[in-house]
Amino acid sequence: MSSIEIIQNPTGSIKRAYDLIKSAEEEVLRIFSSIHAFRRQTRLGIMHLFKDAIVERGVRVRILIPAEQNEVIQIVNEVNLALPQLDIGSVDKSLESTVGILVVDRKESLIIETKDDLKDNSYDAAGLAAYSNSKPIALAYASIFDTLWKQTELHQKLSKMYEQLKTHDRMQKEFINVAAHELRTPIQPILGLTGELLRSNNSRDKRSAVEQGELLDVIMKNAKRLHRLADDILDVTKIESESLNLKKEFFDLNDVIINTIDDIRAKILKSQQQGDLIKLVYQPHDIFIEGDKARIAQVIYNILDNAVKFTITKIDEEVNGIININAEKFDDGQTLISIKDTGIGIDPGIMPRLFEKFASKSYQGTGLGLYICKSIIEAHGGKIWAKNNNIRGERGTTITFTLPSISKQQLTI
Repeated sequence: MSSIEIIQNPTGSIKRAYDLIKSAEEEVLRIFSSIHAFRRQTRLGIMHLFKDAIVERGVRVRILIPAEQNEVIQIVNEVNLALPQLDIGSVDKSLESTVGILVVDRKESLIIETKDDLKDNSYDAAGLAAYSNSKPIALAYASIFDTLWKQTELHQKLSKMYEQLKTHDRMQKEFINVAAHELRTPIQPILGLTGELLRSNNSRDKRSAVEQGELLDVIMKNAKRLHRLADDILDVTKIESESLNLKKEFFDLNDVIINTIDDIRAKILKSQQQGDLIKLVYQPHDIFIEGDKARIAQVIYNILDNAVKFTITKIDEEVNGIININAEKFDDGQTLISIKDTGIGIDPGIMPRLFEKFASKSYQGTGLGLYICKSIIEAHGGKIWAKNNNIRGERGTTITFTLPSISKQQLTI
């Protein structure tokens, strides 16, 4: 038979609440009257009851707290360290009241009055309580809880979307600033030197073939820089729109590494008078890969190019820069490629977001290269990471990534 019991003694009402939680078999729903009420109950030991219910009996426990979002986030962080399975949500602070609601298994309910919310002791703060074993009453309170919980989930989703929009807006502004700077840098010499060449050809004081060749080299260098920037922007657009398509084929990774090293060496010798101080070391051996050959080459070139850029800064110390490239195939079907330089290393402030967009503190570059590399590697089912070489006085950086490899037998099947 359904009944309603009024409990006048605060000790009795708190004991009844704890006994109900201990008896729960499936579900506990708890709406606290305020954030102060939650903290009082926490000090009294209610978290141990929740933990026993969740861990020992597999009960789902959800609680709602009327509080500001930042207050609840702090509570969630504190509680989840000890009890990550507990679901905590927040309702608008204006819903603070003088009553708390407890529903167990949607069959029993307890309404506890808060007599004085300023009290630190739960026994001093609690007033009357009303217990009911009426299922319709328990379902009515559970319905209120479910409605508030859905509002909480909706609010969290909207807050997340708002933060994503703010992040997107910030990144868009960063991109515009970076792109504008990067575009302006090569455009100025292209325009200036092209005009100078044309004026020289139309004047009596013509430049020598050598001088004209040097000017053309500068123009071509900056035009290629513009081309690379355009390619990076297109790649990021494809990645963001999830339309980065891979043209997979079977190929020998060794060939790609050797060809890329040759390209980098040619670039070093062309741009640096002391290019022989940068040594690229690689021990060739066959490793067969199924993937997008051009994209993998793009990844290796980008990482090597960065390694050269930051290793060159040590030339003035009369120390030979060394870049070691290593590729190793493992029995689990994974190939690990590492590129280790002896440069200045990665700025600690950049390291946590090294593979994110616009992560750059260098004197040039958009900070898109490693983000694109990460996306290409992950599209192949691999992973990429980086670390600074700070063991036994070593300097520089090692960037490592994995790719799924295949055997010669698989290649011939």
